[in-house]
Amino acid sequence: MIPIFGLVGLFLAAVVAGAINSVAGGGTLISFPSLVAFGEPDIVSNATNTAALWPGSLSSAIGYRKFTHVNRALLTLLIVPSFIGGLLGAVILVVTPESVFQLVVPFLILFATTLFAARNFISRKLAMKTTEETVTRSGKIWGFFFQLFVAAYGGYFGAGIGILMLGSLSVMGLRDVHAMNAIKTPLAAIINVTAFIFFALKGLVVWPLALLMAIGAIIGGYVGARSAKHVKQSYLQALIIIVGLAITAWFLVRLL
Repeated sequence: MIPIFGLVGLFLAAVVAGAINSVAGGGTLISFPSLVAFGEPDIVSNATNTAALWPGSLSSAIGYRKFTHVNRALLTLLIVPSFIGGLLGAVILVVTPESVFQLVVPFLILFATTLFAARNFISRKLAMKTTEETVTRSGKIWGFFFQLFVAAYGGYFGAGIGILMLGSLSVMGLRDVHAMNAIKTPLAAIINVTAFIFFALKGLVVWPLALLMAIGAIIGGYVGARSAKHVKQSYLQALIIIVGLAITAWFLVRLL
């Protein structure tokens, strides 16, 4: 018997996850547990979740491209570490146990959330003007290597890469949340699609569930990207911080 209600739940979880990822990141915390609750093993759920959510990241990237100016030079710079890191993280997931990486993830997410919350204070200390979009050379170097780490984590599990990238972009010198999202979403798509291809080649993806959730993620991602432009930045910033703290708490609970 086909679990209709379970399939509907997975679809709705993917819609919500796609919308959350387009605005703040952290949608995996909705979709991944849904797959586990559906009865799939953790690693298979992780791989299937990655396969399901990358189209949502792509659709939200298209949405931001239509309604927000994209810093193309910075986006181009961060594509290479996103690809390399995404592949590296996927390989690590397949060959090593999850428990090792799970020990440090809560603290990494909390660090990134703190960075984002304190970005104006940090900018003043670095003598940056908060009213300008200024990315220094040192900021680009920081961003390149930190993006490599973020992508490796994203290929491994993925929950919170949006928070990590927003924190990194804010330290690099970006101030507008929409502009940061316009860079974050295509980079997330690159990370996820790279990991997805590797997982697919390893036979870890449950295709019927991945396709169902991909449709939901596409809808949620595009609608979320278009809707985010009409929300006050203070609300978006608060949402991003709340999501970051929720992600941290969720990972800490899993360690107990």
